[in-house]
Amino acid sequence: MHYDPIKEQLGKVFNKKPSLRKLFYLLLDILLLRSWHVHKTVSACFSSPAEELKILDAGMGFGQYTWWMLKKFRKATITAADIKAEQVKDCNNFFNKCNISDRVKAIEADLTQLSTADTYDLILCVDVMEHILEDTLVFKNFNSSLKNGGTLVISTPSDKGGSDVHGDSDESFIGEHVRDGYSVEEITKKLSECGFKDVIASYTYGTPGSIAWRLSMKLPVIMLSWSKILFLFLPLYYLVVMPFCLLLNYFDLRMRHRQGTGLLVTAVKK
Repeated sequence: MHYDPIKEQLGKVFNKKPSLRKLFYLLLDILLLRSWHVHKTVSACFSSPAEELKILDAGMGFGQYTWWMLKKFRKATITAADIKAEQVKDCNNFFNKCNISDRVKAIEADLTQLSTADTYDLILCVDVMEHILEDTLVFKNFNSSLKNGGTLVISTPSDKGGSDVHGDSDESFIGEHVRDGYSVEEITKKLSECGFKDVIASYTYGTPGSIAWRLSMKLPVIMLSWSKILFLFLPLYYLVVMPFCLLLNYFDLRMRHRQGTGLLVTAVKK
């Protein structure tokens, strides 16, 4: 049982109108602790909203991070890349309806074949590297695609149960992962060898975040896998648990974790 199929079904529901898609983005920003950490890190790297940044959202998915960065950096231009043609089409349709296609374009792209030398000030890569076997090739492509001094921000599962795998007999709850997660040492070494400096990898989803994730994501998905009719009860469920989850997310965001199921990595092109 995996959550990706259910996540895609929910995406289709909210894709019917731009207003619903914006609501979907807002809900993801609130619900996903990952978004909290990514927003905090990107904001710290680029503090001025007036910067004329060129950004690559590498593996945009539903496009919620692209949408957030467009609002955060009012003069930024963004290329949103994804390997799934349907995601690219849906995002471009949304961008066109919002009259922002002059600032953002979604493209179908394989990150192992990325070739845009010295182009971007920022590359954001969220929940992507765990799906790609040839990770060092992608890291080299990221380095080549950044301008000198450009910043790479990666959010990915750690090897501390980041794919909800805690033993050899466990199957990933997430699905479609070629690795269960990185250690701090492994991803730091790989990025350094691929031409990055000032690599900082820190754990996310410590104890508070892991509890919140189980309450806000894993348990609802398990319930929906039993019966789609339980979707009708989700608003009531979230009304009860969300205050606790938001508080746990806040603590996770503010704490330094000795270990956690997620990794947040920043690196700078030499």
